[in-house]
Amino acid sequence: MDKILIVVTNYSALGERGKKTGLWLRELTDFYHEVRGFFDVDIISTVPKRVPLDPRSLLEVLTNKKTRAYYMNDELMDRLKNPLTPEEVDGHDYAAIYFTGGHGTMYDFPGNIHLQELTKTIYEKGGIVSAVCHGPCGLLNVRLSDGRYLLSGHVVTGFSNQEEKLMGMFKDIPYSLEESMGERGTLFKQAALPFTSCVVLSGRLITGQNPASARGVALKVIEQCRELENREFEYRMEA
Repeated sequence: MDKILIVVTNYSALGERGKKTGLWLRELTDFYHEVRGFFDVDIISTVPKRVPLDPRSLLEVLTNKKTRAYYMNDELMDRLKNPLTPEEVDGHDYAAIYFTGGHGTMYDFPGNIHLQELTKTIYEKGGIVSAVCHGPCGLLNVRLSDGRYLLSGHVVTGFSNQEEKLMGMFKDIPYSLEESMGERGTLFKQAALPFTSCVVLSGRLITGQNPASARGVALKVIEQCRELENREFEYRMEA
């Protein structure tokens, strides 16, 4: 069975006011729920410490049965208590990588050279790179072997300025993800209505706009991995 690598933040405070942040739980659980039957899944974080959960994301533990079930799942939660780190895995082992969101990613994803190398390896060996919400922060500084930014020339999405403002977070974030992605030579796409699902496929790059997009990203990752497998099978048959 092929493997997927899920990346989660380990950063828990946001801005000068120190607002609590961390992993947005649904962006892990919705994705994990869809892919777990098709792939083995490893979860890594930037440091080997217990992964902080954004308190606001825990509201869905009360309102969403799927989120609640995984929050009560000892096996999954133990993996967040003792996550692997990027240095402990090899990008050649994975068919895809998925960056979850939460505002903490804006701090510990972009400058992590080990995450950059993992992403480059998976992409250049023909795998899928995916991210949701603030997760694309992990792609901002990924360069390919020819020196180009991985994002350059792609159509992408991510948590928008409009959504930051509606959440009352725009004054607390260290930078605008929407604008930063634009600076990497991308075209930024977003849903007509904020906080509704938007998933964008651009080559082997898949991005989702917000928590409502996590399931759609998972389904698109499954679809694209199957297509790549079929192409490889047909190539071997023709050879």
